[in-house]
Amino acid sequence: MTKIKNVAPSEIESQSFAIIEREFQDQTGLIGSEIDPDRFQVIRRVIHATGDFDFAGSLLFHDQSIGAAISSIISGRDIYIDVSMGAAGISRSILERFGGSVSCFINDEDVAEKARREGKTRTETALEKLSGTDIGIIAVGNAPTALIAAMALIEAGKIAPALVVGVPVGFVNAMESKEILAAQEYPFITNQGRKGGTPVAVAIVNALLRLGLHASGQG
Repeated sequence: MTKIKNVAPSEIESQSFAIIEREFQDQTGLIGSEIDPDRFQVIRRVIHATGDFDFAGSLLFHDQSIGAAISSIISGRDIYIDVSMGAAGISRSILERFGGSVSCFINDEDVAEKARREGKTRTETALEKLSGTDIGIIAVGNAPTALIAAMALIEAGKIAPALVVGVPVGFVNAMESKEILAAQEYPFITNQGRKGGTPVAVAIVNALLRLGLHASGQG
């Protein structure tokens, strides 16, 4: 008979992480202790958010991705995410300690109107509102069009984020947009294949926020 464990709410996350670490090698064929510790924190949180150990092998990190993210967070630069559900999941309180904020423009009235007028997706149109801003981290977990728009703005010199987190999910241009991101010279975190999604993007950002907090000596 299946039994439910009696676990205090405050212990659920720590017990989940312990299970991930215990099963990591058997599930992935990788040795956790041989992975860069900061990258492992990101990988572990993504597995925790998805229940999917495949991300251990599919996540791709630019060599400067973690350092760039930490510097951006500590300096108080803002984070943009492509959908409002993602914005709700990011640990705003950590970023706010450094003076930064989380934004998402997808529900703005002008975005909806412009998207209809130009025949674009709202996520794509919302990204275009970042033009000329000093956005620190851009996170895309839902729409490949948003990731493509972000890369176009960077190429045009209209934004210069410290990091692009691009993990859109789906069957149309999701894999392809991530392949393009993985070929860029600026810092990124992405993954191979069709898997991804807002929970993955949020997990990556939250892991980076905790790394920033630790690096600042506050956590």
